[in-house]
Amino acid sequence: MTDPALLGPAPRRVPPWRRFRLRPWPLRRVQVPAVTGWQVAVAVLVGVPIGFQLGLTGTGGALLAVPLLVYVVGVTVQQAVAMSLIIVAASALVGVWTYAGSGHVNGKAAVAFGLTGMVGAWVGAYGHRWVEPDVLLILFGVLLLASRALTLIAARATAAGPPGHEESCAVRFPTGCWGQAGGVGWVVGVLNGFFGVGGGFLIVTALVLALRFPSRLAAGTSLLTIALISSTGVIAHLQAISVSWTVTLGVMAGSGLGMILGARLWDLWPAKRTGLVGGTISVVLGPALILVNTGKRLGLWT
Repeated sequence: MTDPALLGPAPRRVPPWRRFRLRPWPLRRVQVPAVTGWQVAVAVLVGVPIGFQLGLTGTGGALLAVPLLVYVVGVTVQQAVAMSLIIVAASALVGVWTYAGSGHVNGKAAVAFGLTGMVGAWVGAYGHRWVEPDVLLILFGVLLLASRALTLIAARATAAGPPGHEESCAVRFPTGCWGQAGGVGWVVGVLNGFFGVGGGFLIVTALVLALRFPSRLAAGTSLLTIALISSTGVIAHLQAISVSWTVTLGVMAGSGLGMILGARLWDLWPAKRTGLVGGTISVVLGPALILVNTGKRLGLWT
C-alpha cells in the first residue's frame, strides 16, 4: 500500500460556483492583420449603403454598419463596433455643421445628454468585452427591431402636430429638462459603447416625446449628442483593441458617397417612401441576425 506522504498534498478542491466566473471576451488585445487592396475596395463598397441609409432617413447608418463590417468586410465584432463608432462620430460632426448653420442645434440639450452619455459609453464599452460575439449579434438584432418601433412612435408624435412652444424644453431648458435628458443620455451612452450605434433613434424619440422638440431641431441636437458620446466610445474601445485605419477610412469614403446620393433622393422622394426604406432594412436584418446567431449557439450550423 502506497504511503500517502509520498503522494504529496491532496489537490485543492474548487467550489462549484468558482468554475463559472465571468471573464472578459476577448482576453487579449485584438491584432489587425495585413490589409489587401481588395479589402479596401470592399470597404468602400460597404460604406455606400451605410451613408445612403443615413442620408436618406437621417438615422440608422450605424445599425447597418456593424453587420456589414462583420459579414462582408470580415472584421471581428469588437473591431466592427469600434470602427462603427469612428464612422458615426465623423458623420455626426458633418451633420452638426449643416444643422448649426440653420440654427437647428440646441447646445444645452446636447450637453445634458452628453454628460451622462459619455460616462455610459465607457460602461457600455467595458461591458462589451464580457459578451461573446454571437450573443452580442443576437442582441443587436433585437436592438434593430426596437429602433424601428421607437422611430415609428416618434414619427406619429411628429405627425400629430407641433409642440406647444410656451412649454417646450426647446425654448427654455430648466432643471427638469436637464434631469430627463441626463437619464436618457445614460441609456444612449451604454448602447453606444456596447453596440457601436449612435443611438439617434432613442435621442430623437426622447427629444420629440419627452422634451417636445420640433423634429428638425431634434435631429440637429441629436447629431451633436451622438458626436460627443461616440467620441468617448471610440477612446474606450481603442484601449482594448486595434482597428485597421485603412479599412475604416475606406468605409468612410464610401459612406460619404452614399450620403450624397441619399440626401439627393431625400429631396425627391416623399417621407413615406424614405421611411419605408429604413423600416424594411431593420425588419429584415434584425430577425436575420437573431436567427443566424441563435442557430450558431445551438450548434445547428457554424
